[in-house]
Amino acid sequence: MKFTDSPVIELQVRDSRLSIQQDNGSFHVGTSVWPCSLVLAKFAERWAPPSPNTIDNNNPYTPFLDFHSRRRRAIELGTGCGAAGMAFHLLGLQDILLTDISPVMPALKHNLKRNKPVLKKNLKTSILYWNNKDQINAVNPPFDLVIAADVVYIEESVGHLVGAMEALVADDGVVLLGYQLRSPEADKLFWEMCEKVFVIEKVPHQDLHPDYAYEETDVYVFRKKKNNTSN
Repeated sequence: MKFTDSPVIELQVRDSRLSIQQDNGSFHVGTSVWPCSLVLAKFAERWAPPSPNTIDNNNPYTPFLDFHSRRRRAIELGTGCGAAGMAFHLLGLQDILLTDISPVMPALKHNLKRNKPVLKKNLKTSILYWNNKDQINAVNPPFDLVIAADVVYIEESVGHLVGAMEALVADDGVVLLGYQLRSPEADKLFWEMCEKVFVIEKVPHQDLHPDYAYEETDVYVFRKKKNNTSN
């Protein structure tokens, strides 16, 4: 899937349909819907148990996508227009905090209001700059699940992003990342830094949603390395 300049993106999530408005004329990348957020949302839709009675023990993603048997705290970094975060909520993730920088907040809040009839509640939002330790502490980590999609595109922000992920995710938690190479320099630094902190698992392409499995996009699962966990 290539980037689209359509002003509205429709995303079907099980029995619900999200309608996400984007502003491609903005100076901020967060006001556009990027493909990885849709790929990540549809991956979760494929594997998240739809109810407590439909949990498949052979499902390799149940340990972190089962939102019914256990209440999980989640946070999304670089939420943008909200496609992934809203989709995860519709899949049963009740406790999710959507974050981004302040210039993107109007677009996010607009889309949350636009989709409130489908979401049936006001999802929580917070301004979060990855290098702001006070803001990171204020959201009260750790989280069972940290979600991020299409967030690696500027080399200067990579260290802050990896630091934020490490600070926010619980020792037994998971970072779920939708990824597409945007900048070779940022890409190289990102993986070098992540390999020091996380055990990295790449989701096989055949496990992505068949209609949202694009050659250039991937989903990764990060878990903290045991020797990096704090006492």
